[in-house]
Amino acid sequence: MYPDHNTPTPTPPASGCSDGCGILPECAPLAVPYVPFQQTGAKRYNQADALNNGTLYPGLNLPFHIKVDGRNVVNGHLAELQALEFVLLELGLYLDTHQDDSEAFELYRQYAAMEKASREQYEAAHGPLLQRSAAGEKTWASWLKDPWPWNYVEGGTK
Repeated sequence: MYPDHNTPTPTPPASGCSDGCGILPECAPLAVPYVPFQQTGAKRYNQADALNNGTLYPGLNLPFHIKVDGRNVVNGHLAELQALEFVLLELGLYLDTHQDDSEAFELYRQYAAMEKASREQYEAAHGPLLQRSAAGEKTWASWLKDPWPWNYVEGGTK
């Protein structure tokens, strides 16, 4: 049953610290979060390990739960392309806060070239990966061509 709007909000009892009434008790401790700061020139994973760990930087890898080994989930050209795109996103986020790190920017440029070549190779073999990629095709039907990337199963297509 939902409380009506005229019902006053319950207050915690004066004695002790109770959280049974659904509001933050007055004696609740203050949380102090900590996020490690990315250092310039920090060690980096390769693109497959970065995708697998959810970060490009080992120093920021703070596993809070058991994770699936991403290398065992997907293999192949599409997985390589996803790993390259992930590394570009991670480097882009890093460069947002470390714009003077010329080594990281050069690495970003190298990965961008690798991602472009990988995407072009994938699209040459399987058709457009993104709608905007279809702009370079002869007809829109090339975008709708089956099978779609998610229709692949281990050992072939659906």
